[in-house]
Amino acid sequence: MSDDEFRAAMSRLTAGVTLVTAHDEDGGPRGEDVGMTATAFMSVSLEPPLVMVSLRDGSRMDDLLAEQPLWAVSLLSESQRHIAGRFAMKGRLSDRLLFEDIPWKRGEVSGAPLVGGSLAVVECRTEQRVAAGDHTLVIGRVLAVDLPSAEGGPLTYFRGRYRQLA
Repeated sequence: MSDDEFRAAMSRLTAGVTLVTAHDEDGGPRGEDVGMTATAFMSVSLEPPLVMVSLRDGSRMDDLLAEQPLWAVSLLSESQRHIAGRFAMKGRLSDRLLFEDIPWKRGEVSGAPLVGGSLAVVECRTEQRVAAGDHTLVIGRVLAVDLPSAEGGPLTYFRGRYRQLA
């Protein structure tokens, strides 16, 4: 099996699109907000409430969550494709401008940005980090949830493109 064959097979799995966020206290005088688009996110357990996200080793988010345990995930709605695309860009230097013109509020528990208009947001504290190939699986205990919007459907990712449920 080649990398391309594996990638093609996995592209046929529909995934929900999320924005993982955290606040880096050491990122300047007022800290820095960090975000990344993720499709490898799932619920793990109801008791206790646990979720998991897969982070590429050495990514900004992986490095940050190795140092500080609080983070959040916004489950993006179908109208938030522009947000997913913006935070999926490679090679950016700072996330400050990426947050500038999107509605968000600071999570009371995590201090992370929570995207307005998302279908749901969860604030988490890392419970466990598991090495998995070229990624790290970060398992977080859910400390708080909010349901900012009940409008619209989820933003999904299928065959290399963002999609909406029909």
